[in-house]
Amino acid sequence: MANKIKAVIFDMDGVLIDAKDWHYEALNKILQLFGMPISHQDHLTKFDGLPTKDKLEMLSNEKGLSRELHTFINEMKQQYTMEMVYNFCNPMFNHEFALSQLKRDGYHLAVASNSIRNTIQVMLSKANLIQHLEFFLSNQDVVKGKPNPEIYNKAISQLGFRPDECVIVEDNENGIRAAKASGAHVLEVDTVHDVNYDNISRFIAHIEEAAK
Repeated sequence: MANKIKAVIFDMDGVLIDAKDWHYEALNKILQLFGMPISHQDHLTKFDGLPTKDKLEMLSNEKGLSRELHTFINEMKQQYTMEMVYNFCNPMFNHEFALSQLKRDGYHLAVASNSIRNTIQVMLSKANLIQHLEFFLSNQDVVKGKPNPEIYNKAISQLGFRPDECVIVEDNENGIRAAKASGAHVLEVDTVHDVNYDNISRFIAHIEEAAK
């Protein structure tokens, strides 16, 4: 019989924080100055869940965006994103309850996000979730961001468990690819509203029942 599930690792944007459009709008605000905005369709199908540096590299390869602008654009994008975080990021009861209850049930909890460290710290603090986590990992903690599984491999290792003892909660194609490649069980969600205690505990029960 396989070991029981011991940990739940969450992506952040689109899973614990309804922030996917914040990142899109913040980046587009600066890209429009250079005549290279990303369409919402491309955002959803190509860029969703990628680190900003990877998005800019793709724009340089595909549209000729000067690489000399990458640092400036990235810095401005982070400023615009933080403005939105401070204006719109608030606690959601379903998430506060889910994480507090999972922790009470004995599960180890972590976040692994393609965002930068400061953004994660501020968002999770404003959402009143950070106290439930053992740690979080950012794109600054790995060499390759999602869809590479490095961040999830590192989170699983840091928790001290095997992949089959962990559940990863993800919402977008790049993140799901990374999660599956880590060998963990993957709960795929469509929106932040799917991330609740009932759905997660039901998923864990299904895994453990199937392993008997």
